[in-house]
Amino acid sequence: MSFATPPAPPYLAVIFASQRTPGDDGYGATADRMVELAREQPGFLGVESARGPDGFGITVSYWESEAAVGAWKAVAEHRMAQHAGKDRWYQRYELKVATVVRGYGFERPAATTR
Repeated sequence: MSFATPPAPPYLAVIFASQRTPGDDGYGATADRMVELAREQPGFLGVESARGPDGFGITVSYWESEAAVGAWKAVAEHRMAQHAGKDRWYQRYELKVATVVRGYGFERPAATTR
């Protein structure tokens, strides 16, 4: 994964924080598939994700509207993955939906060779 490049605000951020259960049990392949499927959805703007060695992770997906977020939540394959998450992959998770009103960043210039 790399940095997402959503358009200028406002847009929505769906923040999914989770604590994994031990083992993969198909998690990696399903997580990759969910990113691939999300990219196909109308209104999807990007995704950023990180997971530590202790199993705690955060994935933030960006969407252009509440309707796009709602449509993504209702996708049948995504709903099946949600159920598998509760059954097998997550000890705990929390989801928050927020409106991004401002965004900015920094990138160090590449080192120059003399």
